[in-house]
Amino acid sequence: MKLYYSKGTCSLAPHIVMAELNMVYEVEAVDLKTKICASGDFKKINPKGSVPALKMDNGEILTEGAVIDQYLADQKNDSTIFPKFGTMERYRCLELLNYIATDLHKSFTGVFAASYVSATSTQEVKNFYFNTISNKLDVISEKLGTNDYLMGKNFTLPDAYLFTVLGWSNYLGFDLSKWSNITTYLKRVGARPAVIKAMTEEGMI
Repeated sequence: MKLYYSKGTCSLAPHIVMAELNMVYEVEAVDLKTKICASGDFKKINPKGSVPALKMDNGEILTEGAVIDQYLADQKNDSTIFPKFGTMERYRCLELLNYIATDLHKSFTGVFAASYVSATSTQEVKNFYFNTISNKLDVISEKLGTNDYLMGKNFTLPDAYLFTVLGWSNYLGFDLSKWSNITTYLKRVGARPAVIKAMTEEGMI
């Protein structure tokens, strides 16, 4: 399998999942501005022009990070990173994955987009999204509680995604110190060998 990624973007999450599952994989960087990768025109690989994109062993391309995560887990999974099909735990895992994708991820995207509006309104837009993110993180913090990971003691798919999204806080000047359990959690996740491997392969550390 080959993962098409762009350094530090949401494609880091499936990269972490592949490393966690000890999969054999390749990675190929994509320039999101030019839509060019080592293979050539990335839009010929993924017409959406976005990452992540996964080239599966049969040659098909799968897109959308949350879906790629699930596909990867179902290829090689002991029901730890993604609970068994039909269990309530699996649906709770999907609930979290979807919340991060549709609520938290999109709110951070709004802050990035603020740089494209007029200077006078940029801070207003950022403040709006920062307030939205704060509300979302209150929910995450309550869910996490004193647990090691979002689902309890085990690292699961939503953890890879949340770690990736919250990593953008450093670039946007968003202070996470209000949520001490989340900052501790991020250090815990960041110390995992698979996370270090994926970040190293992307040139992030």
